[in-house]
Amino acid sequence: MATDLDGTFLRNDRSISPANLGALEKLGERQVIRVAATGRNLKKVQDVIDPEIPFDYIVFSSGAGVFNWKMKEHIYSQNITRESAAKLLTYFVDKQLNFHAFYPVPDNHMHFYFRGAEPCEEFERYFEFNKAHATELEVHTLPNGELCQFLVILKEDEAQFRNLKASIEALCPEIRVIRASSPITKGYIWLEVFHRKVSKGNGVLEVCRRHGIDPGQTLGVGNDYNDFDMLEMTQHSFLTANSPEEIRSRYPLVPSNEEDAFAMLVQPLLE
Repeated sequence: MATDLDGTFLRNDRSISPANLGALEKLGERQVIRVAATGRNLKKVQDVIDPEIPFDYIVFSSGAGVFNWKMKEHIYSQNITRESAAKLLTYFVDKQLNFHAFYPVPDNHMHFYFRGAEPCEEFERYFEFNKAHATELEVHTLPNGELCQFLVILKEDEAQFRNLKASIEALCPEIRVIRASSPITKGYIWLEVFHRKVSKGNGVLEVCRRHGIDPGQTLGVGNDYNDFDMLEMTQHSFLTANSPEEIRSRYPLVPSNEEDAFAMLVQPLLE
């Protein structure tokens, strides 16, 4: 059983409902492997999920890393190579885009930031949330090593997003671009860049491989664009009712995250 966190398993205030917690515990009693698959880095997961919450694995940073929640150990990581990281840093600086570049897993809560030519309120909000782990990018001495991911913050403009996605993926065939809706402010797109092998689906598949679980025996639920890789991998896949309107027809709907979507979805497994 794989679930996204924000907007899916968690309420809007980032709390866990008693019904969702109870469902998670009962799944464990039935020996169902419980996976949280999230765009959050591991430190940000630990900000909202207490150590005793009974997940088995955390697929974090959209699949760049997998963490055994019970044993408290990293079991998988996939970073962007040094060569591709250098190309992307130069490209984003030359384009004068607002972006963050994250250290390799498992230290990817730390990052470099670069303010582009166009002031961006959303960039500043993200920076304020994360400035304790941020270092300003020195454009004359760019980092020379692997990186986990890039985050480019754009005003909501579909044409600009599509054009940037095509340019970036053509620049570095090793990488892929993922779109996410901003969890902070409406009206912004988060363009995330990862190694092409990184996806929530591949992270969940890694857990399946380690336990000998047939992908046909998987269930997944999410609420946004960046959950599609996971939902395409899981056999039985659902979106919450609070998903963006334009994607709700992609998968069957369950109630919103404010209405115990996770608990209601897994209830048939517990009867």
